[in-house]
Amino acid sequence: MLNLYTIDMKYIRDLHKVDDKVPSVSPQVGKAHRLFIGTVIVVNERSYCIPLSSAKPKHCDMGKRIDISKIYDSHHNLIAVLNYNQMIPVTDSQIVKYNIKVLKTDNEYWRKYKKLCEQELRWCRKHEEEIKGKAKLLYQMYISGQEFKAKKRCLDFLKLEEACDKYNTKLT
Repeated sequence: MLNLYTIDMKYIRDLHKVDDKVPSVSPQVGKAHRLFIGTVIVVNERSYCIPLSSAKPKHCDMGKRIDISKIYDSHHNLIAVLNYNQMIPVTDSQIVKYNIKVLKTDNEYWRKYKKLCEQELRWCRKHEEEIKGKAKLLYQMYISGQEFKAKKRCLDFLKLEEACDKYNTKLT
């Protein structure tokens, strides 16, 4: 079952050294609360997480694309997108499940944010097979060397897998 996760900032920094298109989770650029949907098994038992991004006006005009999925609320309003082109390899030691339960101590901002996260997660779980299929297809197209329109927007998945393995070796 898909869940929302945060990813270790040190790990993201290591990945960013390998591919500067890796999405930031830095508090200095306001991305400390960036969430990822995962884990999506792609190949060779390797797990990937896909970053969630807030919906922007440009997303409304985008047609169907291999590298994104649009997430809608129950009223068919676009609320977020999944960026498959920026999915990153992860292991359990690099991810922390995000708690979307609204707490009594949460202020109004966090209550709204968690409710939005709940809507996004509900949509992702409903479309889990589609998400996994799309992630696997994009990955296979990329590593096959095939040319396709979205390739230049994709992270270098194979280099990131090497960086993931290297990072995990440092932890042991």
